[in-house]
Amino acid sequence: MNAISPLPVLPLDTLGRPLHDLRLSVIEACNFRCGYCMPADRVPDDYGFDAATRLSFDEIETLVRGFARVGVRKLRITGGEPLLRKDLPDLIARLAAIPGIEDLALTTNASLLARQARALRRAGLRRLTVSLDALDAALFRQLSGDRGDVAAVLAGLDAAVETGFESIKLNCVVQRGVNDGEVLRLVEHFRGSGHVLRFIEYMDVGTCNGWDRERVVPSAELRDRIHARWPLQPLDPHYRGEVAKRYGFVDGGGEVGFVSSVTAPFCGDCHRARISADGHLYTCLFAAGGTDLRPALRAGETALAERIAGLWSRRTDRYSELRGSPRAARRHVEMFLVGG
Repeated sequence: MNAISPLPVLPLDTLGRPLHDLRLSVIEACNFRCGYCMPADRVPDDYGFDAATRLSFDEIETLVRGFARVGVRKLRITGGEPLLRKDLPDLIARLAAIPGIEDLALTTNASLLARQARALRRAGLRRLTVSLDALDAALFRQLSGDRGDVAAVLAGLDAAVETGFESIKLNCVVQRGVNDGEVLRLVEHFRGSGHVLRFIEYMDVGTCNGWDRERVVPSAELRDRIHARWPLQPLDPHYRGEVAKRYGFVDGGGEVGFVSSVTAPFCGDCHRARISADGHLYTCLFAAGGTDLRPALRAGETALAERIAGLWSRRTDRYSELRGSPRAARRHVEMFLVGG
């Protein structure tokens, strides 16, 4: 295996932030229609299945090699729902072999995971993040746009554990008056399982989800609710720029995390870029637009790396710190295009 050949000087953006983490969407389609991401009344069922607009596996591999040369070490595969991408384990195997990529993960709703977990593990995938907004079957189905079965998600988790996945991250987007009543139930169910629940503040990503700040449940409120039932203590971050604030159960029952983009922005340490399935680079989850990398991609890995470095060095994004001010962009890329 050839060693990575990074650029002589790795890029920093205008605020001195390096590029370490890439979220890569492999498909825009999803089999769910969650209201905060891809609402059914705004996005048709056949959206995102046109393979002609997607990067090929060859293009994706070259793209990731280019990002590795500018400092990316963590790669997360996203969608849409990435398990809808045909032959995904083949792509995982190719990406797992790229020098410089030290952490390869996948984010999924897990409804299709039971039959793919073993192949993904054999291909070299080592980490999973699963979106799970409720355990109540009727509420889960409602939140997924009348498409999801929570039993299938739990079966997917069980299959993943059986094939060797450990400490799976479970992401719950909490909305007041919608699913905040599920928080303690989720904690009780997964305490002691080895999995890590992460509660995410409802964010104003995209423009089609009808975001209302009144539905945001501050992480501090959720932490206090959980602490009153199962005492918590703060934990140190695994690394600088970790988005979730970690808390451990005092009795040793594991840990929970809180992602607080609305009430406690973490833009200052953000070192993440996002690529849509059609090859556009977005330097912020709340970006108004992206840059098409396909022309640079066709020019080869070196030209691509230089293009990425130039774009990143001009990055100024810090939307969550500016939210509500006249300087904050009013239109944002839809979450289902860049994987959240």
